[in-house]
Amino acid sequence: MEKQMKSKTLVAIGAVSVSVLAGCGESGGSVEASAPIVGSSSDLSSFEGARAGQAEMGIQSLGFELIRSEGLTSYWFNKETGACARITTSEGRYSDVAMLPSGDC
Repeated sequence: MEKQMKSKTLVAIGAVSVSVLAGCGESGGSVEASAPIVGSSSDLSSFEGARAGQAEMGIQSLGFELIRSEGLTSYWFNKETGACARITTSEGRYSDVAMLPSGDC
């Protein structure tokens, strides 16, 4: 009996969580769909921990282009701002994002 109560409680909590999260997708503001949620045209450090495949488009939309890759490390440069980023990928995520002097790109 106690096991059934716990199970029903967990199902109810899950249903509430799903409905709350569903409302999170609705936006009252006018945020451009292609605008990334993190980062800026001069600093990509907030991309650390992001999934590499998903974050790459966000980095490109900020004006960065891939300059070179060395194994799991890639160098991104923004010509407009002169910003240079070194991004290391591990297990499909950006494990280290470091902003470097533009000459390093």
